[in-house]
Amino acid sequence: MSLHAQYLESFLRSQFYMLRMDGPLPLPYRHYIAIMKLVKTGENNWSLPELVHAVVLLAHYHALASFVFGSGINPERDPDTSNGFRLISVNNFCVCDLANDNNIENASLSSNFGIVDSLSELEALMERMKRLQEEREDEEASQEEMTTRFEKEQKESLFVVSRGTFPSFCHITFDDDIVSTSDVSRYIEDPGFGYKDFARRGEDHLPTFRAQDYTWENHGFSLVNRLYSDIGHLLDEKFRMVYNLTYNTMATHEDVDTTMLRRALFNYVHCMFGIRYDDYDYGEVNQLLERSLKVYIKTVTCYPERTTKRMYDSYWRQFKHSEKVHVNLLLMEARMQAELLYALRAITRHLT
Repeated sequence: MSLHAQYLESFLRSQFYMLRMDGPLPLPYRHYIAIMKLVKTGENNWSLPELVHAVVLLAHYHALASFVFGSGINPERDPDTSNGFRLISVNNFCVCDLANDNNIENASLSSNFGIVDSLSELEALMERMKRLQEEREDEEASQEEMTTRFEKEQKESLFVVSRGTFPSFCHITFDDDIVSTSDVSRYIEDPGFGYKDFARRGEDHLPTFRAQDYTWENHGFSLVNRLYSDIGHLLDEKFRMVYNLTYNTMATHEDVDTTMLRRALFNYVHCMFGIRYDDYDYGEVNQLLERSLKVYIKTVTCYPERTTKRMYDSYWRQFKHSEKVHVNLLLMEARMQAELLYALRAITRHLT
């Protein structure tokens, strides 16, 4: 995160406040919740402020797992290094390579799997961005067409990261019944616990959370701030920071407006969780995010412990490591906001 200093400062303020500053939950409870996968209440029911504090902590650490595995970070104490830590590989995800902007791509990878060379890939992406901007200025899609495009992306997301639907170059077989053998399994009582698609494949009408009916800005923020003072401001600052964060660059190109790309990444995560923005054209997602990137996004946000370096290297191969870390920051915050929207909407309904 230090590659993006402004965001890191905002992130650390929020995390420090949740774990160390005044709040309804005692300090030991906060750290216990931080390592849980599931909340279980005993005989003593929690108050609403305690519940909101717990929900924010759970959403924070669920999302943080996506960033940690997506960026290949696994610090381990090592007295022989100057800073006391060394970085080791996770799922064949060599962090030392990433830190030096090295990739595993080679000529055979491109030729064997029919992937265009990374420079052409970049130019094609920029051309699509330019064309979409021109089309938007010429004529906007109708609401009916925008609804159709959302439903198409929503249904397609159900098949991303499922058995038999991976691109061949990902070398992945996936089965929901596979028990994770990673270190996180020690914290799980139910080996089948984990992300489930929000709808069954083959359904014609998928459940949709219309963002306009319950937004972070108009609903979630005020509820959190009322029951857990100040955290709403810190979270809002963090969401806005990552959504608007830009250096106006794309790989070797400068003076590039990346707004369209950032919005597509953020909204695609929400789309996977069934959240729809009526004023957004999801045709942009289909145009800007290629298949390998969608595979990476769903794995990172839904099954982070299964992320591999091959997935990381398979998309945007011309981009710098810092730019891909920027992608992971967007995915993390979109993931957290999606979870909060569902949880806070449920709490709001309980109150009313």
